[in-house]
Amino acid sequence: MSGAILALDLGTTGIRALLFDLSGAVAAGAYRELAQIYPQPGWVEHDPQIIWQLTCEVVAEVQAQSAARIAAVGLTNQRETCLLWDTATGTPHGNAIVWQDRRTAALCQKLRAEGWEAPIQQRTGLVIDAYFSATKLAWLLAHRQPYYPGLKAGTIDSWIIWKLTGGRVHATDTSNASRTMLFNLHTRDWDPELLELLAIPAEILPAIKPSLGVLAETDARILRYSAPIAGILGDQQAALFAHGCDRPGLVKCTYGTGSFLVAHTGDQPVRSRHQLLTTVAWSDRTATGYALEGALFTTGASVQWLRDGLGLIETAEESEALAAGVPDSGGVYFVPALSGLGAPHWDMGARGLLIGLTRGSGRGQIARAVLEAIAFQTREVTDALAADMGTPLARLKVDGGAVRNNLLMQLQADVLGVPVERPQLIDTTAQGAAFAAGLGIGFWRDYAELVAARPLDHVFKPGERQLALQAHYAVWQRAVERARAWVR
Repeated sequence: MSGAILALDLGTTGIRALLFDLSGAVAAGAYRELAQIYPQPGWVEHDPQIIWQLTCEVVAEVQAQSAARIAAVGLTNQRETCLLWDTATGTPHGNAIVWQDRRTAALCQKLRAEGWEAPIQQRTGLVIDAYFSATKLAWLLAHRQPYYPGLKAGTIDSWIIWKLTGGRVHATDTSNASRTMLFNLHTRDWDPELLELLAIPAEILPAIKPSLGVLAETDARILRYSAPIAGILGDQQAALFAHGCDRPGLVKCTYGTGSFLVAHTGDQPVRSRHQLLTTVAWSDRTATGYALEGALFTTGASVQWLRDGLGLIETAEESEALAAGVPDSGGVYFVPALSGLGAPHWDMGARGLLIGLTRGSGRGQIARAVLEAIAFQTREVTDALAADMGTPLARLKVDGGAVRNNLLMQLQADVLGVPVERPQLIDTTAQGAAFAAGLGIGFWRDYAELVAARPLDHVFKPGERQLALQAHYAVWQRAVERARAWVR
C-alpha cells in the first residue's frame, strides 16, 4: 500500500498529529498546546471547541508538510475526560470535565458508603473514584444539562469521531469504555444497573466498537477526501500497543501529566489484590486483551507546578539541570498529591506535601525531591504489580514527554533496580494509534515486525546510587502517610 497513516493524539496538555510512512517512521508532525481551565480548587476543565479547532489545525499542518494521501486515521486520547453536546447544533454544553477533576469526590464517598465498592470493582475492574467518567457524567446531567432527545455524551475520542464524521457516528472503543466505570468487563457492554444508579440514560452513550478495524469514514471536508477511521485506543493502551506489550510479563510506563504503568495480562481479566485497575488493553473483531494498570495523577504536572505555581524554573527542561546541581535532596521529600493520590492508595483526600525543609534547603533540593517523588511513585506501583502477578519486574519500557529528562530516568532505574528502556520516538501514544489504524486496514501486516523495527534511544541501568535511593524510598513512604486523608 502507499500513502501514510494519520495519528491524532488528543492529550491533556496538547493536541498532536503525526503522519507515519510505510516504514513506520514519522513523515510529518504538528503540535498545539491545550489550555487548562481551573474554575475553582479541585476543578479542571477543557474547552471542547478548542480541542476540535486545534485538531483541525494540526491536521492541516501535517497535510501541508506531506503530499502523501492519508490511508487511515488512528485516534488516541486522554481517557476519562468527558462532555455533553447537542447533535442538532454540534455545540457542547459547557466545558469538558478533565480526568484530574475532583468535584465528584463527595458522590464517590456516598457510593462507597452505600456499599457499591465491591459490586463496581467486580463488574468494571475499577475502584470508585472521581477520576473515572461515570460520576462526571452524572454531575453534568444534574448540574449542566438534563437529558433531552438529541443529547449525546462521551469521552474525547467520541467527541472527535463525531466531529470527524460530520455528526454521523457516535462511537468509542472498548479500551476507552473500560475507563468510564460504566462498562461491564464480563458482558463487554454498558452496565444497565450502574447506568440506573447514576441516572445516566443509555441512549446518550456511544456505541462500543473494537479498538482495531474500520469503524467509520471521515467527512470529505476534513481531509479534502474521505479516509477510514481504523484505530481507537485510550492513550495508555496506545502506548502499550506501540511498545509491543501484547502478552503477560511486558510492562510499560508513560510519563506525562500523570504517569501510567500498565502490564498486559492476556485474554482474561486479572483481579488486583493491591488496588490496581483491571482494564481492557485493546480489542479487535475476534478477541479482547486485558491489562492491570496503576494510575498516578501527578508526575509531569509536578514539574509544571515548579514552573507555573512556584516559579522556581522557567521551563520544564530546567528541572533536570537544577536537580543535577545538588548531590541529593538534602532530606527534602515531596508527596505529589496535588489531585489526591491514585494507585495504590486511591485517596481523594490526600494533598501535596513538602517536608524535611531546613535553612539549607534551596531550589535544587526541592527540584530533586520532585523528580525523586516521580520515581518513588512508580516504585509503589511496580511493587503492587509484582505482588499481583507473582513475578518481579525485570525491565521497564518508558515513553512520554518527561522521559527526555535523563536524570529522572537514571533515578527511576536506581529506585527500581532494573533497566529502563527509552525508545527513540517517545510520542508512543500517537505511534500506537497509527500502528492500530495501519494494521486495521492492512497498511502494515505484521505487528511483531513493526514493533521490532522501532529503534531504541537508551537503556538506563541501575548505578552506584541505587541502594541509597532505595533507602530514601522508605523514608518517602513515611511522608506519604502524613499526606493521606488531609481533607476529610
